[in-house]
Amino acid sequence: MDGRAEGEGRVYQASGDQHISEHHHHHGGREPGPDTPDSVRHPAVGRPPVVLRDRLEVLERLKESAASGRGCDIHVLHGLGGCGKTAVAYDFFRSATGELGLAGLWVNASDRASLRAGMLAVASDRGAADSELLAVRNGFRPAADLVWEYLDRSAEPWLLVLDNADAPAILRDGSWLRTSPRGTVVVTTRRAAARWWPGAQLQHIGVLPREDAARVLCDLAPHSGTMEQAAEIADRLGRLPLALTLAGGFLSHQVIDPWSMEVYGHRLDEGERVTLIDQGADALEEEDPRQLVGRTWQLTLDTFEARGLTDAVALLRLLARMAPEPLPLSVLNRPEIEEVIPRARTETALRALLDHSLAELVDTGVRCVQSHGVLLDSVAAATPRAEVAVLDPTAVELLDAAVPAIPDAGPYEPRLRLLAPHVLALLRRVADSSAMPDALAVATRLAVALHRTGDYLSAWETVRTAAALTEPLLGPEHRLVLAARSREGRALFRLGRYAEAESLLSRVRQTQEGLFGPDDPDTLDTCHGLQLVLGNLGRREEALALLRRTVAGRRAALGPAHPLTLRSRASLLVILPAPDLETEDGGTLLSLPEECVRHLGPDHTVTLSARHNHAWALYVLGRLGAADAEIRSVAEAYDRRFGPDYPIALSARQLLARTRAALGHRDEGIALMSDVVARRERALGADHPFTAASRGLLGELRADSEADQT
Repeated sequence: MDGRAEGEGRVYQASGDQHISEHHHHHGGREPGPDTPDSVRHPAVGRPPVVLRDRLEVLERLKESAASGRGCDIHVLHGLGGCGKTAVAYDFFRSATGELGLAGLWVNASDRASLRAGMLAVASDRGAADSELLAVRNGFRPAADLVWEYLDRSAEPWLLVLDNADAPAILRDGSWLRTSPRGTVVVTTRRAAARWWPGAQLQHIGVLPREDAARVLCDLAPHSGTMEQAAEIADRLGRLPLALTLAGGFLSHQVIDPWSMEVYGHRLDEGERVTLIDQGADALEEEDPRQLVGRTWQLTLDTFEARGLTDAVALLRLLARMAPEPLPLSVLNRPEIEEVIPRARTETALRALLDHSLAELVDTGVRCVQSHGVLLDSVAAATPRAEVAVLDPTAVELLDAAVPAIPDAGPYEPRLRLLAPHVLALLRRVADSSAMPDALAVATRLAVALHRTGDYLSAWETVRTAAALTEPLLGPEHRLVLAARSREGRALFRLGRYAEAESLLSRVRQTQEGLFGPDDPDTLDTCHGLQLVLGNLGRREEALALLRRTVAGRRAALGPAHPLTLRSRASLLVILPAPDLETEDGGTLLSLPEECVRHLGPDHTVTLSARHNHAWALYVLGRLGAADAEIRSVAEAYDRRFGPDYPIALSARQLLARTRAALGHRDEGIALMSDVVARRERALGADHPFTAASRGLLGELRADSEADQT
């Protein structure tokens, strides 16, 4: 296509049949203001997507609306900055002007001046005379009325895009957002609250599905790696379209020493990933803050500051100390937050974040708030160090308050698992902070709480990661690091990894004894865990000797009535041979349940455990009737309190199966054991030692039953 310009006109080349016209308005010899757009017929989108992924449903909805010819529709595309709202509008704009033959009009609505200038240019495009525009500029005619008069009178049906309308009050105050039978309006915005968009159809634009996110990277850098490698990077980037576009741009533009996707993924994990991601921006183009993950959200934070919404900024910076995972809202509703933001204003601050798509509410069975990972990294990187010194201890205190002070056995608690990624993220954030020891203590106590709900895998993953994050800075001999490693060994035991548990707990015990002495409470705690492992490895004499040492140490250090002392004494009921059961502790061991009731009460977990182990001792001593009655009562108590799948509830039913079979009720015993095996296979897997032991006992009961029948 050849073009020719005369005077001060310029020529634009567009694809398809799109027509671009430019209008010049001279006012007493003055040039148009600097905010006057060069064109309203061409979308100003920076870097358009090579291929738009996973937006077909919303595009079809938009096309159907525009193709109907009925007009009067307003579609609001809302979501987090960087999620591709403008890209969706751009793709629809191309379809509307190309396939549907609409007149496309694109206005930057990011601020009052740009919106006004753009909308007046729209009026000019639709036929407004210079004299009418001059009257508007001189204040003799309402600007919005003029624009919509000409949009309503347009000979051509049109599509009007109001891009980056993140301050909807501007649209409302000037009455700029209206409907018309001649066209369709599309708004892109970060503002999600429906109150800003009465009568509009709202469409949330979120992050991409994993496969589509990987395809974006492959579209941009097809020779840098495989689809699976692209998917792994996409996961690290939270599948955010802007981050994916920048990453793909970086990989495709390298010349001297091109990186593969694998190398890029490693570099994301090593350093400041926000800085690395933003290196994908085109260095030869004028920098646009909306096209950089390190700056796009700063626009909203600057707006907060300008409007005096400093609480919202503070709350987001607090959230940025934690993870991009659902955070229970109850964590924020604590007096400890007062160091960062007045508790009474937390609600208002959170609503501001929700309204600007900087956070979203999610319901996992627990009401939570969640923000995107790249957003949180960007905010964390830009947080002043002076504020970090307040934010880190506050985050530690909030999470500390959310974890039970003394974790007790109980049924599965989803809220505890939700806390784990936030505690670990905080440990990563406080890498050079004095808050690290306190954060590690919270992580270890959380692992104990998870362990005592039977969630052994989460407990192990949490405490293992916490120890690995803190050991390089605090040192392998730090008391809290050793306590975390000890808890890691306890979790390995419950996961059936006996050899690993024995090795780790033995090393920790040796170090603790050398540093703190054999009777230190931490050393004794490790000893108690180690004797459990040794007993299950068949090294019963070693286990018994270690357990007796633990009982003596705890009795001396904590007192005879302390729950930990009583717990260790209860373990003797399981490990002692029959001849010693009636003579241990001067013949008082068999009365331990009554002692626990006296000191702790009948419903205490240690009391129930003592009764459970006492029933085993009675079984070993051949007092089958008494053993059967006690373990039945304990099993019923466990079921009521913990549920039928809780590990110690299954252990109690296994002992009940033994007593029932020993008393001649073999069918009942087999039925009980069949249920235990099925539940352990579901919870632990078929190869776990506990499952294997249960399966072996079931086989013995069946064999005994068959022998009786023959």
